[in-house]
Amino acid sequence: MAASIHPTAFISAKAHIGENVHVGPCAVIEDDVIIGDNCRIDAFASIKRFTRMGEGNIIHSYTVVGGEPQDLKFKGEESWLELGNHNTIREFATLHRGTEGGGGITRVGSNNLFMAYTHIAHDCIVGDRVVMSNNATLAGHVTVQDYAIIGGLSAVHQFCRIGEHAFVGGMTGASQDLPPYMLATGFRGAVHGPNAVGLRRMGASSALISALKHCFRLFWLSEMPRQDALTQLEANYQEFPEVMNFVQFIRESGGRGVLPATKEG
Repeated sequence: MAASIHPTAFISAKAHIGENVHVGPCAVIEDDVIIGDNCRIDAFASIKRFTRMGEGNIIHSYTVVGGEPQDLKFKGEESWLELGNHNTIREFATLHRGTEGGGGITRVGSNNLFMAYTHIAHDCIVGDRVVMSNNATLAGHVTVQDYAIIGGLSAVHQFCRIGEHAFVGGMTGASQDLPPYMLATGFRGAVHGPNAVGLRRMGASSALISALKHCFRLFWLSEMPRQDALTQLEANYQEFPEVMNFVQFIRESGGRGVLPATKEG
């Protein structure tokens, strides 16, 4: 089926529009944009230059997708925003393309929900089935793994990582890495323990939940040196890929390290 384009939309002749794409009134699609089949671009949305997206994405009104990085080192070089399939991007969200210093690309996966006023900065890598609630913000070079949830009015510091199935509570400042399956809240984000609700939603067994609770206690609350704690967890829970993922994530944490535990933990 041919694209349905409102006569007031502004679409560059250098943009590629797939089949069955709906473009609403006064939407703007710039040069060098690639839009896959079955996407919907609502009224007044702006798809900026050097953006490519897959199929079935819904871009609501007043979003800016592929804007230039808010980085003083950016000098107008070619860089890209890459968006997967079946994402929903709500009103006034902003997704910026990459910079030369970050590899030249911001990459977003598929089946994500970015609610109103969310922001994904330059050079971020976002996985699949991520939810960012209203006004949640990712600074530059942030990695968010699959199924993570970022609560409303939260902010993740540049170069930090949020692990898969992790939960960042509302109004939380995450200035260090949050390992997979864990929950963090607080103005200065701190880990409270496993993300119990998320684990139940993913169908985790009681044995796995118990193992992840032990991960939390041993790594954050015990007096054991942290590298020794990781070694012990790795030896004791070989049957749980999730625990191996937890251990590997922490070992790969860079200079920022991982979030501390709350004192109430």
